[in-house]
Amino acid sequence: MKDISSTQAPSGQAVSQGAKAARLLVEAASWQAPKGGTPILHPVSFDLSPGRVLGVVGPNGAGKSTLLRLLYRYQRPATGSILVDGADIWKLRARDVAQRVAAVLQEQPTDFALTVQEIVALGRTPHRRGFAGASGAHDIEVIEAALSRLGLEAFAHRHFGTLSGGERQRVMVARALAQEPRLLILDEPTNHLDIRHQLEVLALIRDLPLTIVTSLHDLNMAAQVCDDVLILQQGHALGFGRPQDVLTEATVSDAFSVTARRERLSPSERNHLTFHL
Repeated sequence: MKDISSTQAPSGQAVSQGAKAARLLVEAASWQAPKGGTPILHPVSFDLSPGRVLGVVGPNGAGKSTLLRLLYRYQRPATGSILVDGADIWKLRARDVAQRVAAVLQEQPTDFALTVQEIVALGRTPHRRGFAGASGAHDIEVIEAALSRLGLEAFAHRHFGTLSGGERQRVMVARALAQEPRLLILDEPTNHLDIRHQLEVLALIRDLPLTIVTSLHDLNMAAQVCDDVLILQQGHALGFGRPQDVLTEATVSDAFSVTARRERLSPSERNHLTFHL
């Protein structure tokens, strides 16, 4: 599963030599709008081992983004808990969570006056003490490594607002890596990217020594890059486990209200899902 393409991610040292992938345990976590609103995510549970890549898939409105918001502590679960390395993230300080969990969202910063390097340096914020800036030797090393990892060295002094949507997405991934997280949450990380940069980001996902949770629309991409898949429909979990076990014709057909068929591609000899009304 790791060989997704002959295209390799940009070279560069690991962002953190001491990075340790986290165990993520989700226990009956749910969410609904405050004051008795309609349930958006019904209780879901799964145990993700350190270093594994989880793809969250499902149709629009299935609860994917809601689940991710629970994982990076943006929304508090209505029931259940989210544990990172055994610690409930709502019993930790926000700063401590930010040193363990980083997120790359579809929404991007609006302060276009900052340079790419300054945006990436914001990833060091949870590690700063008092009014110290990101100017220590380790901070500089981490920022430079993140820029290198995403192939952004030539953009370091460009203003964020001058970049294309795909370039901005790569900057946001670099900022997340600069946090030196143990758990990385990615909300549709290949949006706005051309084919080459999609392949580079996917190769990066496979290469990082982190636990990763990412939402994806492309089921074949999820099957190719993810160790595990969680499939949601109308806020309910339909399955969790290895892609070949979860992304069955029956389950995919049920979740997306289509007829899904698993075919074998030649000459790659890969399984490939096709969809029909």
